[in-house]
Amino acid sequence: MPSLNHERAPLYEALLEYRERNNRTFHVPGHKNGQVYEKEGQDTQQVRSVYEEQTVLRHLMALDVTEITGTDDLHQPTGVIREAQELAADCFGAKETYFLVNGSTVGNLALILACCTEPGDVLIVQRNVHKSILHGLMLAGAHAVFVTPQLDAQSGLPTAPTVAAITEALERYPAARGVLLCSPNYYGMGVDLHAMAKAVHAQGKPLLIDEAHGAHYGLHPDLPVSAIQCGADGVVQSTHKMLSSLTMSAMLHVQGDRLDRGLIQQRLAMLQSSSPSYPLMASLDVSRRWIHIQGADAFTRGLEAVDWFRSNMKLLPNFTLLTSPSQGEEEAAYVTLDPFKVTVSDRTGQYSGYELQEMLEELGCVPEMSDVRHVVFVFSLGSTMEDAKALFHALEQIYQRNMEARDSQIPSCENHTEILSNTSMLVSEPIPFRLQPLAANAWDTVPLEQAVHRQVAEMVIPYPPGIPLLYPGEYITEEMIRTLQQLSQQGAKCQGVYDSTLKTLRVLRNE
Repeated sequence: MPSLNHERAPLYEALLEYRERNNRTFHVPGHKNGQVYEKEGQDTQQVRSVYEEQTVLRHLMALDVTEITGTDDLHQPTGVIREAQELAADCFGAKETYFLVNGSTVGNLALILACCTEPGDVLIVQRNVHKSILHGLMLAGAHAVFVTPQLDAQSGLPTAPTVAAITEALERYPAARGVLLCSPNYYGMGVDLHAMAKAVHAQGKPLLIDEAHGAHYGLHPDLPVSAIQCGADGVVQSTHKMLSSLTMSAMLHVQGDRLDRGLIQQRLAMLQSSSPSYPLMASLDVSRRWIHIQGADAFTRGLEAVDWFRSNMKLLPNFTLLTSPSQGEEEAAYVTLDPFKVTVSDRTGQYSGYELQEMLEELGCVPEMSDVRHVVFVFSLGSTMEDAKALFHALEQIYQRNMEARDSQIPSCENHTEILSNTSMLVSEPIPFRLQPLAANAWDTVPLEQAVHRQVAEMVIPYPPGIPLLYPGEYITEEMIRTLQQLSQQGAKCQGVYDSTLKTLRVLRNE
């Protein structure tokens, strides 16, 4: 293969050349390079106002092309898209990289459908996965063997299963088509994927990693190594989350010979639009080029900002920060922590994570997510010292309120993520997933309190982070009822349920 020019962004450059040619377009899209929003002979105040508002969109539309001569084809790339993907593979250490225009979701779906090719195929999956993975299991008609994650004793947060638990699952179900794990999690906690890859490969199986929150891993000495560097076979990364591409753009990295790459390409062509967004793909190209040119220096400003923030949070003792695990701590539920992810909780229990998020938003700082106990902040290579100081001063104001209210009643504040450690045995029996919806006479809607010991008929997904607490067919425990009640009281947002207030729940009808 000829040497690669890392300073090029071939796809993006092709779009710039297209714009400069200013051709008459007799092809889709219908906005015709944004001409639809040009004003002609109209000078009313209303038209002028609309025109000004649409100027930014018109500039974007000048790069919003389709598959014509010179712009290549995502689903069978031979030109600039192929070159852009080869440059991305070189940057991230993969043998082959695929651009995704439907987020990490479509990458997860494609990996599952490429591994599980027959209805009833078994896939070993950690219990606390993103909903897209469960949707992939449904599309494949696969059976999931769920493995319970480790639970961090300090924070109560689940991470990923142990190597021993995954090995046990592989030994019990030797016909499994592979293992799918998520690392790092939403909170930036990661497990030892070197050891995991070694164990999974010893059984001749591929290791698939949902690394949506780790696109930046392996690109700076202060960041954890990436899943690809650890030996994983298929890795999905949300380039838009932790690097600098546009929302919905992501990458799928593949290496080794345990995955059928031709089948992966076919699945992606089936799942993604036949008219993929060129601005999204170009943003992936430009994001990669920035990393190739800047190298580790691309992260210096963001790391300085988050380091300053962590250091100064010591001045606010009411708040606790999730910290890196102690070196040599054998029982730790995680071995790496993303320095760009900051997880904060109120040590006194005065404020829940939801309440902290609401107050911070009122002060102009918008967190990534919250749960009953924690609020999560995402720094990145784009963060500045001004961002860090603004967030610190907002928490400082909340700290002062906390001090004024320190004698008030402190409520009990259990973390809903802890329930994941008790939802099933360490390694579950194979659980079937299918697309067929339940018949209307197969379920009842009951008050939440009456759902205990019944089988749930819908998925309960607090979002974010999008990790289901319950999936259809799972038995509902008293502990789970208490967790759902608390989520309802705290105003948590849930997907997958008919009653978003969680006052009622759909359960399978008793025979």
